[in-house]
Amino acid sequence: MATIKAFKALRPKKEFASQIAALPYDIFTTEEAREEINKNQLSFLKVDLPLASLEQNKNYTDKEINQKAKENLDQMLDQGYFYQEDEDCLYLYNLNFRGKDQAGLIASCSIDEYINDTIKKHEKTLLAKQKDRTEHIDILDANTGPIFLTYSSNDKIKNLIAGLKKSDPEIEFTSPDGVKHSIWTIRDQEIIKNLVKEFEKINNFYIADGHHRSASAVQVAKKRRLENPNYKGDEEFNYFLSMLVDKDEIQIYDYNRLVKDLNNLSEEEFLEKLKEDFDLEKLDKIYKPAKKGEFTLFIGDSHYKMTYKNKRQGLVENLDVSILQDLVLDKILGIKDPRKDKRIDFVGGIRGLDELERRVRKDMAIAFALYPTSLDELIQIADQNKNMPPKSTWFEPKPRSGLFIHKLK
Repeated sequence: MATIKAFKALRPKKEFASQIAALPYDIFTTEEAREEINKNQLSFLKVDLPLASLEQNKNYTDKEINQKAKENLDQMLDQGYFYQEDEDCLYLYNLNFRGKDQAGLIASCSIDEYINDTIKKHEKTLLAKQKDRTEHIDILDANTGPIFLTYSSNDKIKNLIAGLKKSDPEIEFTSPDGVKHSIWTIRDQEIIKNLVKEFEKINNFYIADGHHRSASAVQVAKKRRLENPNYKGDEEFNYFLSMLVDKDEIQIYDYNRLVKDLNNLSEEEFLEKLKEDFDLEKLDKIYKPAKKGEFTLFIGDSHYKMTYKNKRQGLVENLDVSILQDLVLDKILGIKDPRKDKRIDFVGGIRGLDELERRVRKDMAIAFALYPTSLDELIQIADQNKNMPPKSTWFEPKPRSGLFIHKLK
């Protein structure tokens, strides 16, 4: 049984919502975030990626950086950009991208259900990244970006959400990337009660995106429990901010790879080594992989269709991202850990194959385009308590941070 909880959100006033709303901090470099903040002084990146709002070319401790996040948020509160709900609510947050809706229910979810694996994961977290976000949440005393969760379809939930969408949204704007954002506040206690009841019929939630943020929220909750040994369990620090989306509405894209060098191999030697496990076909134009086991290689001014020759045992092992990692990145190029190796970079499929070609010509040796990992594969792997390779999935559209803040007390 999975549970959701209504909460009193801290929210931007309607007239400022479009300026405050920011894409998740972890898709930006510090330099990119600084550019965004310079263009828009209300960007919530000032809170979620505070280093970008600090003076350049100086060294800061993690605590100083996260204190800056609190200073920036407090300043926005003092200047009247936000207001605090006075009653527990749920929120419907619809993102329309390329004509398709992705309706997310904004609620808080239980850290105990994360701990007992009712909320299932599919990715390992890095301790350094987790530590930083834990301190960020702890100092802010709030969750600022929703964890993107998915669940198996439920007709009654679908009908309740469809009914809510028939009324006019209280906030609506289109962001520069073309995503239309619409928000409804659910104050009707009967509707809230019915949604909570229907979600209790769902066995599991699955983290689509936000593994580090959710793990960090749990660490903060454990810390607060130690500080409050008589806690009852209903305190806000026992919950984290979430956006729950029916799995049928989620759009999943490929997550492509760029590599800076060929590990002392010539292009000819590299191509020969690829032929041990892949059939290669030189192409006259860019080709987007059309099925599992297909890859596109960008090398120099050439493109190749790579087709995996065999089939491996095991669900994780048979993922295209695993095949590429094990048989090319590791076996040929010596990239053992793609999370740490500085020779590799990643590009979400939403940017298109032209971006891979541009980057290869600009500063990379080669690039690989992949066929997207499916949501069913993600769920099966999570159900088996296994982990996918890092950067296996790219979800679009992405919920914005700053539109809903969940205070921990």
